[in-house]
Amino acid sequence: GISRVLDKKLIQYARPAIEWRQPVETTFPIQNTDRSVGAMLSHEISKIHGREGLPEGTIRFRFRGSAGQSFGAFAAPGIEFTLEGEANDYFGKGLSGATLIAVPDREATFEPDKNILIGNVALYGATSGRVFLKGMAGERFAVRNSGAWAVVEGTGDHTCEYMTGGRVVVLGETGRNFGAGMSGGIAYVWDREKTFSSKANTEMADLEPLDEHDVEVVRQMIRDHFKYTASKRALAILENWETALPDFVKVMPRDYKRILEQQAHSKKSNEQPARQSMR
Repeated sequence: GISRVLDKKLIQYARPAIEWRQPVETTFPIQNTDRSVGAMLSHEISKIHGREGLPEGTIRFRFRGSAGQSFGAFAAPGIEFTLEGEANDYFGKGLSGATLIAVPDREATFEPDKNILIGNVALYGATSGRVFLKGMAGERFAVRNSGAWAVVEGTGDHTCEYMTGGRVVVLGETGRNFGAGMSGGIAYVWDREKTFSSKANTEMADLEPLDEHDVEVVRQMIRDHFKYTASKRALAILENWETALPDFVKVMPRDYKRILEQQAHSKKSNEQPARQSMR
């Protein structure tokens, strides 16, 4: 019954954080019958702290095993979940400000960037937060993502489908139909094999080189990815940055780009009278 779900334990251990903002940290085993882990915990946080949640990293819980569907669903600000193992579909569904990290089990012998770490439809409807995945995601990664920032080392078909916001960095191969219906946000793909153009859906987005701002964003996201996951791929890219950089491709929705340009122009126009009045 509901009294036995894993979130009940999470809430119990997180009580000092929820009530007094005291940092807490511990480890739990997890299995595939543990679904929507973090959703009830996030509800408890929101009842007291609202949408702002807790300071970053106030609740640091580590899990080892095979997580069921919707791991980290609706996870609130202040939560940091690290999963050592693997996860089923809907990882980070509705993510709402938390940080989610997934790495292979310490005894795994496979290469992370060539094997599926989490299932399909990850980050469905996510609004904010960060995700770092030391391995590949299944199909429809970041579908309808509207604000989360994520780094992953490979994806299946239909990545960033109907995405409206956020940032996604893919450090590896993608499946077909990347960016279908993508109207917002930006994706960056490390296309070292030069095959991505044949997999991207360009009905609503263009493939562009990175500008100076993009370079800093991507580099920092990869640094954070290495910090949280100790990814060998991330480290190799950072150590050979000047060589790796030309292989990155930016996926930019056309309407989103137009809006950003209009905002930049408006800001510049408003700043000019302000400067003149100060003279």
